[in-house]
Amino acid sequence: MSGGSVPRLVIAAPSSGAGKTTVATGLMAAFTEAGLTVSPHKVGPDYIDPGYHSLATGRPGRNLDAYLCGPDRIAPLFLHGAAGADLALVEGVMGLFDGASGMGELSSTAQVAKLLRAPVVLVVDASSQSRSVAALVHGFASWDPGVRLAGVILNKVGSDRHEELLREAMDSSGVPVLGALRRDGRAGTPSRHLGLVPVAERRADAVESVGELAARVRAGCDLDALLALARSVPELPDAPWDPAAEAAPVTGGTSAGRPLIAVAGGAAFTFSYAEHAELLAAAGADVAPFDPLHDERLPPGTRGLVIGGGFPEVYAPDLSANEPLRAAVAALAASGAPVSAECAGLLYLSRSIDGKPMCGVLPAEARMTERLTLGYREAVALRDNALAAAGTRVRGHEFHRTVLEPGAGPDPAWGLTHPERRVEGHVSGGVHASYLHVHWAAEPSLPRRLVAGAARAAAEAAR
Repeated sequence: MSGGSVPRLVIAAPSSGAGKTTVATGLMAAFTEAGLTVSPHKVGPDYIDPGYHSLATGRPGRNLDAYLCGPDRIAPLFLHGAAGADLALVEGVMGLFDGASGMGELSSTAQVAKLLRAPVVLVVDASSQSRSVAALVHGFASWDPGVRLAGVILNKVGSDRHEELLREAMDSSGVPVLGALRRDGRAGTPSRHLGLVPVAERRADAVESVGELAARVRAGCDLDALLALARSVPELPDAPWDPAAEAAPVTGGTSAGRPLIAVAGGAAFTFSYAEHAELLAAAGADVAPFDPLHDERLPPGTRGLVIGGGFPEVYAPDLSANEPLRAAVAALAASGAPVSAECAGLLYLSRSIDGKPMCGVLPAEARMTERLTLGYREAVALRDNALAAAGTRVRGHEFHRTVLEPGAGPDPAWGLTHPERRVEGHVSGGVHASYLHVHWAAEPSLPRRLVAGAARAAAEAAR
């Protein structure tokens, strides 16, 4: 089977809260337990659901975001992630037709399904309806002829009689029912201020939860029919995305010439796109993970640093208590080595989070608030820095309940141009720190620039 014809399904819903993550993760786990190699994907910029997908399948969860990466990259990124898989499952975002605000179908689940030529299975919260479910499904099936709504999974069904009524109603809809799941809170996943609690924070419990989801899906869904539907897809004409072609090495390519870039991970820093490490490696770096909660040193030979998003506010006491690592991060930043920090990384580099001392690299204080800052952004680099050349334009995403004071330094990282105009973030020496999450697959010059800076730092250290 060629990569372009990999079997695939999109798991969507009429709205948030219908149970997409429950069903998608359960299907991924159930098919994996059946012996299939399953490639997991998520529409939109979500970092947390892909962690559960990865736990269910044993493969990296990958995002497909047409706003961040552009529609033309969706199929290539999908084919790259799905290489070698027997089946690819794509969990949607929000409602099927909901996308970037005010931009039509852009970044919606429907758009991604069309770009992938993939059938859609609609997960419907049936808890407060019976015959009306058929009218709802009819509306979604007929709204956009370019979307192939090929089946329904009824979720939160109350009883055998309730399921019977729902199936009778659906008989006249022309859309087959491929599963029915009972209301059951036991297999849920805990949430807090930014959504589900990440897998890295509750791995043992998460393994149990995913196992329960797989059992529910096996009992309530027609896996054979779903697999047959996934295998009915046409071949995609696109070539897989190739990090090596996107980010050619900026160093000599020998092991001795490859600078080491450390990437923060662990429970406090779980927000990362799988393609970022691949691009760093393709650009000529060796990539080494470390955990700021537990590691007291950066990996030996570190010449560059990437600190992504996550929940440092939840772990502020433990991060603060790791004084040796805080000192090591501050020393690396003071040396001029390139440091890229997004959101949680920005907070970690600040003086403090809710009064708990952090690395002190940036002259700013962070604190939790009740206000959620959420949305897509367009931005431009205002000056040359370790991550971006002046004038580089990117699309990004903000997602946090913290504020940094001041929010922008004397040399801001970005000038936001849409949907609002303001400056944001801090640039100082080799440090680029910002609330803005950017997908590097859309702008490979960013990791290449970071690796080039790390190579220069390595050369300086060798003198």
